[in-house]
Amino acid sequence: MELRHLRYFVAIAEERSFTRAAERLWVAQPGLSTQIRRLESELGVQLFERHTRGVDLTRAGELFLERARAALAAADAARATGHDLEAGLVGSIRLGLVTGAAWPGTSALLGQFGRERPGVELTVVEAFGGTLLRDLRDGRLDAMIAPSEFGSADLPRVRLGREPWLVLAGRRHRLAGAGPVAAPQLEGQRFVVTGHRDGAAYDRLVADTLGALGVTAALERGGPGPAMLAAVATGDALAMTTTPDAAIGGVVARPISPARRVEFALLWRDQIPAPALDELTRCAEARAGAPRPMLALAA
Repeated sequence: MELRHLRYFVAIAEERSFTRAAERLWVAQPGLSTQIRRLESELGVQLFERHTRGVDLTRAGELFLERARAALAAADAARATGHDLEAGLVGSIRLGLVTGAAWPGTSALLGQFGRERPGVELTVVEAFGGTLLRDLRDGRLDAMIAPSEFGSADLPRVRLGREPWLVLAGRRHRLAGAGPVAAPQLEGQRFVVTGHRDGAAYDRLVADTLGALGVTAALERGGPGPAMLAAVATGDALAMTTTPDAAIGGVVARPISPARRVEFALLWRDQIPAPALDELTRCAEARAGAPRPMLALAA
């Protein structure tokens, strides 16, 4: 049994005539009659009662009509899936988000993408930059959002924008005030970093930023996972971030004066991304006002 046999049968059932069905399908009537006889023989039932005015469905034909229509609808849906995949309307994306230095526009970007491409399944993984970069290269991730410096020159990217560093301070810390923190106020302070091999890029960014400000500070390893900022919450140390969302539980986020910024990018592995990922890059470009993807070497 082939799909064309089902289409022939449905056309005859709807037209109640072999002649009109043949005209509708642009096939010869004798050939249409032959195909239906073969279909009835394969099914072992009579589908039509033939008479001079045309045809009527038998009880078996009425049941088969329901199932034939369902099968054709499923086939059309399956065929549309290929078109939707090619257009980036469906599919899946595994996206990595770097902890510590995060792009503040991520939530808005993913929200917009979800509204525009509801058929794309988006899975988000948060981890240290080194972990995400390794997973990206090994194919466990499709893309990642991170500071541009985290990615190597061979990774295609869309620039998302530059964000200022913020200082996180617990309510008991003397710098837990309002407004910008002057760089000299950070001199001699304790700063929490990851101290982890896969968090080395973030730790290096913090150290380089403080160095560029002319600040000498003590960098101390924070706790694992959610406990990383425990010393900040108790007022015993400071931390640096790029997103105000990190300021929770009595921790305040203050900009640094003079400002130091981090450039963020959406990075992926393949020069020609899968259609769903290509749609995400387009969405990112639209939000960031960025040009089409480029290699860091050409930046």
